[in-house]
Amino acid sequence: MHTEHQKVFDLFSANGGQFYVSPEAFLDKLHHIRAFIFDWDGVFNSAEKNNGSSPFNEVDSMGLNMLRFAHWLKKGQLPPVAIISGEQNSASFLLGTREHLDACYYKINHKTDALTHFCSAHKLNPLEIAFVYDDILDIPLAQKCGLRFLIRRPGNSLFSNYIHSHQLADYSTGAISGGYPVRECCEMMMGMNGSFELALEERVRFSPQYKEYLRLRNSKETSFYTRKDNDIIEQKP
Repeated sequence: MHTEHQKVFDLFSANGGQFYVSPEAFLDKLHHIRAFIFDWDGVFNSAEKNNGSSPFNEVDSMGLNMLRFAHWLKKGQLPPVAIISGEQNSASFLLGTREHLDACYYKINHKTDALTHFCSAHKLNPLEIAFVYDDILDIPLAQKCGLRFLIRRPGNSLFSNYIHSHQLADYSTGAISGGYPVRECCEMMMGMNGSFELALEERVRFSPQYKEYLRLRNSKETSFYTRKDNDIIEQKP
């Protein structure tokens, strides 16, 4: 493994992250990633509810934006990005719209249906998707996606052990749910890809490359989908 990859591996491991596969296997999976899917509750927040919704923070939002920019710099195209949630969270719609994500799926209890829909819309194989998740309802997606990130949370030791023993995650975060784990996942992927410093420096300079990325990103219109009967339909909340 390249020295820079080893440094990233060691840094995140020292901060409590756990790699469930070898660095070489992780890099091989990362190489094939073309898109990103995130669960909402327990991923962008601690899963606590306030008036039926749960918030996000700007630390994770910045990480997601930088991940997309780094991907664009490295591969020359914007990666499709979706949030798939079993609930209806107004904050997720705000983030999706503000950040021009491709899709927000809500009130989807069988998340593999949303995965199939997302893959069809963007001509993706599930193995080309990195998935960030935290709980039981997400397991069917973790069984299919190519790169899986488990958000660590105190209190579910048996669940975490199940995920590890059944090889349903490639990495478990050092940050706990509600403690900026999305930022951790994003930075770690950028670090292992060797794209973090370039993306950061271009963003700091607000370079022509970043301006072009931002123009392309902001030209996207977020689509909203939910389930009606047995179908995934487009429907604004």
